Amino acid sequence: MSVVLSTDAVPDQDKVAYWSDALGRALVPVAVTPRAGKPFDGRIVTDRLGYLRISRMEADAKRVTRTPALIGRSPEDLVAVGLQLAGTATFVQDGRRAELGRGDLVLYDTARPFSVTYPERFASHVFHVPRQVLGVSDSDIRLVAGTAIGTGRGFGAVLRPFLATLAASAPSYAPDVGQRLAGHVVDLFATLITDQAHREPDGSRDHLVRSVRAHIDRHLGEASLSPESIARAHHMSVRYLHRLFEGEGITVSRLIQQRRLEACGRELARRGRVTPTVSAVARRWGFVNPAHFSRAFRAAYGVSPREWRTLHLEQGVGGLAHS
Repeated sequence: MSVVLSTDAVPDQDKVAYWSDALGRALVPVAVTPRAGKPFDGRIVTDRLGYLRISRMEADAKRVTRTPALIGRSPEDLVAVGLQLAGTATFVQDGRRAELGRGDLVLYDTARPFSVTYPERFASHVFHVPRQVLGVSDSDIRLVAGTAIGTGRGFGAVLRPFLATLAASAPSYAPDVGQRLAGHVVDLFATLITDQAHREPDGSRDHLVRSVRAHIDRHLGEASLSPESIARAHHMSVRYLHRLFEGEGITVSRLIQQRRLEACGRELARRGRVTPTVSAVARRWGFVNPAHFSRAFRAAYGVSPREWRTLHLEQGVGGLAHS
């Protein structure tokens, strides 16, 4: 049964708050900033086919942001694919900037920060699947996340009409059919990720940037990982490495730190019988200076590593108490 959330009957002064809550319920919690001085209106319809969640959304111009703090409060590990139906959008994740037009696809990871800017009224479909069911590597997901995928040719041309038809007809499927369709969608998304991550790049720069990003993911726990070590591994100068990332929206050093902080945040939020110390987690992910780690973590997440761990432990206990 479809869940419909609309601002139609909401007073104007409450529409933005209502829409922010609606996106949190239908997609994942985000912060919403509407276009200044303009009225706001939005509608989102959500269906579930097994573990696949499909949302059909239409709304006025706005900016949507998923911050580390919001991720901490709702750490769902989902991979999403958005299909732009009308209007344009600018999607940013991991320093990548994807300009989306009608018919374009974008894949992203809800467990990492992102933002989407819609400069005009738009319509889109969003498909969410649990990350663990995809069966593809984290490094491949990172290589593809935040890039625009055209649907004029190649695998994107195959995927677009299928996804559009699936979203339009989602309410009509029986539960057992929905489960089977969800499995097919997961296979298609895994194929999309593999196709995009391992295809021949359009230029040597794209190839090198992808290679550097994959290298960082493979060696993240090594304290010696640095722009210098990366440049040596790729037989290039440090200056050339930095020039490669001028168009990525993030420096190499900042990318390494961001990845390490994300890994530490996930591990500190994990509950288990054996709980490693904060300093042990920091060392495991390449931080050799505890004080520097604490400062960097607080700057990124707004709380200290210990406060982050305590917050997630308390959430876990509260969840058990209400189950």
